[in-house]
Amino acid sequence: MRLFAAVEPPRDALAHLAAVVDGVRDDVLRWSDRAGWHLTLAFYGEVGEDRLTELTERLARAARRHPATQARIAGAGRFGRAVLWAGVDGDGVALRALAGSARAAGRRIGVGSEERQRFRPHVTLARARGAADLRPYVERLAPYAGPEWTADTVTLFRSRPGGPGHGPRYEALARFPLTGRR
Repeated sequence: MRLFAAVEPPRDALAHLAAVVDGVRDDVLRWSDRAGWHLTLAFYGEVGEDRLTELTERLARAARRHPATQARIAGAGRFGRAVLWAGVDGDGVALRALAGSARAAGRRIGVGSEERQRFRPHVTLARARGAADLRPYVERLAPYAGPEWTADTVTLFRSRPGGPGHGPRYEALARFPLTGRR
């Protein structure tokens, strides 16, 4: 099963973002379903059932070491010509540390990426269907600043392919509160 760890922004923050995204949405891009918007901390890829319990335990331990932190969806950017995203502002040090611990939880049991890419907190909004100029979308969304919220939980998700014309579906397998002290 394909798994990843993420922080889920609260519904009101997502609704606020959706109201702005609806103003730029068109048929040029494949837009992500609002119900699936999240801040990915670690992508584990294919994980066998035999590793799920250990991954869950390690992710729970990691969450207990980190405190809840303030965040806000703000700004926009792109990864090349393929992905349009909204940024996540807040305590960047805390978010990077949390992502590092989530990635380490997978590495310790041999799952996940070994890549050492710089963590950039974001919510994926859309993907290009081919070569597309994402700059106009970034320019329109760049001034966006949503409401502040508390990132207080890490969720382990299972990703299932969507049907034709639909993006993936995400199923929450476990949630872990961030209970560490500052």
